[in-house]
Amino acid sequence: MLEVELDQSDDWIGDQDWQTIADAAVAAAFAVVGFHTDIHISISICLSDDAVVHGLNKEWRGKDKPTNVLSFPMLEAEELGALAKTRDQEILLGDIILAHDICLSEAAEKDIPLASHVTHLIIHGTLHLLGYDHIDDSEAEQMEALEVKALASMGLANPYEAN
Repeated sequence: MLEVELDQSDDWIGDQDWQTIADAAVAAAFAVVGFHTDIHISISICLSDDAVVHGLNKEWRGKDKPTNVLSFPMLEAEELGALAKTRDQEILLGDIILAHDICLSEAAEKDIPLASHVTHLIIHGTLHLLGYDHIDDSEAEQMEALEVKALASMGLANPYEAN
């Protein structure tokens, strides 16, 4: 079972059902990598503000600036592979946090709905929690291909193509 625990700041309150969007994005990321297990997996997603994400980016990544999304995996790559064999009842896979104003300005710049951009970023963050990264070009290509495939499964456009 896959559970998405969502917390959102006041900036995110509006006409979007962020819980449904987050649930669908996480499920799409899991499906595209073929990750299936019978155990209870939980992911925490926090829809926050730029200041909070800026502080976390500075503290954990040494980058003194805000960013759109951060992921904090709770498991190492070796532990991910062992999940299918675990007897644990519940695993917290990790945390994803998004910065409202940055996400909003990026969506406007790309001329796409905020919900579409956030869906992409949640998929991106979930892939990080599942052990994917984009440190080098081949990893980036693989991760982007998975993101595009997950987005397509939800009827959303490739974010890496020019409009």
